[in-house]
Amino acid sequence: MIREIVFDPFLPLMVLAVISALAAVALAFAAWRGLGGWPWRALAAIGILAALANPSLQHEERDPLTDIVVLVVDESASQDLSTRAVQVADARAQIEAAIARMPNTELRVVTVGDADDNRGTLLMTRLAEAIANEPRGRLAGAILLSDGQLHDAQVAPDLPAPLHLLLTGEPEDWDRRLVIENAPSFAILDEEVVLTLSVRDQGAVPESAAGTTPIIVSIDGGAPQTFQIPTGRSMEVPLTLPHGGINVIQFTVPEAEGELTTRNNAAVVQINGVRDRLRVLLVSGEPHNGERTWRNLLKSDASVDLVHFTILRPPTKQDGVPVSELSLIAFPTRELFMEKVDDFDLIIFDRYKLRGILPGAYLENIARYVEDGGAVLFAAGPDFASADSLYRSALERVIPAAPTGRVVEEGYKPSLTDLGARHPVTEGLGGVTASDETPPWGRWFRQIELQPTSGDVLMNGAGDRPLLLLDRVGEGRVAVLGSDHAWLWTRGIEGGGPQLELLRRLAHWMMKEPELEEEALTATAEGNTMTITRRTLGEQAQSVTVVTPDGEEDVLPMEEISPGLFIAEYEGEAMGLYRLREGEEEAVAVLGPAAPREFEETIATREKLKPTVDATRGGIFALSEGVPALRTVAEGRPAAGRGWIGITPREAYATRSTSLTPLLPAWAWLVLLAGLSVFAWLREGRR
Repeated sequence: MIREIVFDPFLPLMVLAVISALAAVALAFAAWRGLGGWPWRALAAIGILAALANPSLQHEERDPLTDIVVLVVDESASQDLSTRAVQVADARAQIEAAIARMPNTELRVVTVGDADDNRGTLLMTRLAEAIANEPRGRLAGAILLSDGQLHDAQVAPDLPAPLHLLLTGEPEDWDRRLVIENAPSFAILDEEVVLTLSVRDQGAVPESAAGTTPIIVSIDGGAPQTFQIPTGRSMEVPLTLPHGGINVIQFTVPEAEGELTTRNNAAVVQINGVRDRLRVLLVSGEPHNGERTWRNLLKSDASVDLVHFTILRPPTKQDGVPVSELSLIAFPTRELFMEKVDDFDLIIFDRYKLRGILPGAYLENIARYVEDGGAVLFAAGPDFASADSLYRSALERVIPAAPTGRVVEEGYKPSLTDLGARHPVTEGLGGVTASDETPPWGRWFRQIELQPTSGDVLMNGAGDRPLLLLDRVGEGRVAVLGSDHAWLWTRGIEGGGPQLELLRRLAHWMMKEPELEEEALTATAEGNTMTITRRTLGEQAQSVTVVTPDGEEDVLPMEEISPGLFIAEYEGEAMGLYRLREGEEEAVAVLGPAAPREFEETIATREKLKPTVDATRGGIFALSEGVPALRTVAEGRPAAGRGWIGITPREAYATRSTSLTPLLPAWAWLVLLAGLSVFAWLREGRR
């Protein structure tokens, strides 16, 4: 039981203050006039004020409250390295036993794992949450079991008690880390791109590990290449991207003897390969309505450099006009088709026929150009069915359809084949599918009858005759459009049609744009979820095999969401490089960084927490030297010393009951005040 004197005034404090001021003024006036009894009147006034203040004796029944110590245990991934997990378990057991032996003291244990979104170890955030759940007046101390590698030191909470750090790790720990210092997000195809990287050693690096180290480079999971680079300094690595679209480049440093982990020995860079300029050669055999359509399409794309020639006066034309009087440009056949043909990404022959302009050797060179990776599009007109057809040349071996010699002159609506409904060039063209018997677009009125010899038929025309064929020849690509009436859609004849969309997709497929590949396996990642997409011309996709960064394999079934398009979703448990395999298609994808933030720095350190610990008079101790003893210290005193750490008892309590007893009863105050007043009056009257 606690007893103390308190005041329980009958009047508000403001009223008491006014009364006190008035009494002081009256006493001062009495003293100034020299009245004989003013000291007794002063005593009487003090007595009145004391009676109004109602001094009482307060009795309290208190229950003592326990002191609280918070123990924060770092269970992030870096705590599994070396002997740290054993050190943490041993230190935790000893601290729990020491707190249990202390009277009136409780222990609160909280753990910290790896934060979401690769934010690392949020040790201070977890400590702030823990102490926010406890009464501040009962906190006697906080202890951290950690390697000191945290990523939120700037949010350290305001602690009313000592904070201590018990540091895991060994003095001889060392680690090697691969760092990508600079990598562009995109690069121009066929141009060298430079990445800057370095290999950094941390901790007690042995002499045998210093110097140089191998580094292994792999693009899209392909064949690795090995180089030697020095450690401890930045190096520039030149690369040339092999294809357009996303290129996944993986750098790996082999494990060195004695290093803590290999989780930071790899880095993955994703670079989008783009073409600087697409060079297109358009050769029109004669002026006609459709050539402007081709020209407008290609000129509308800012990434296309177009070279366009129209044959206005073939050599066979005999009109008697001297050549010197013509305002025409000579067709630079040798320069275009022999010397610079490989500079073009696409060649379009628009209603072109053999006229003696291109010798057989030039056409042979164009066929070689296709087989070596070039692309040629034949927009066939009536001349393609004649004896002067380009098919009657060295180009025959790369053209996927032979003309029968017949030109069909009748109205028809182009339609998609079953294969065309699945192919990315024509899939969903104008919102039409293979099941649509009557496409909602206008008719064409001429078609060259073709007999397919290879490749894929994507569109049919009059009488279900092949209209659009695509083929791969060697490393290159070839397309044949068996009509010169595509321009009717542009003019809006009978409602028009998606002519620009068709020709744009066709041209970009031939230039090997990744998004138009008919056989492709790709993946996109968002958080820990990977969406795997398989495009195929086959009827169904098999299950996709996912190889995790740890080498484990998971097999997922794929679901068809549209003709030729299959997807599957995969939840990855670990961050890093994943390899995907479905049939003959392979791909790679990255969930998070290849080396998580938790493994950027793995050597135990006291520097990040030292300012916070020092501010609370706490201490930092290495668990490799043993677990310090635990004792109590007075508030404001140093809370750490050689081999020990301290907590400050808070002596908090909860009041169970209170009672007030006046020091004097009311009648006693009345007698006392009356006596003082009478005595003062008698004193003033000299009696």
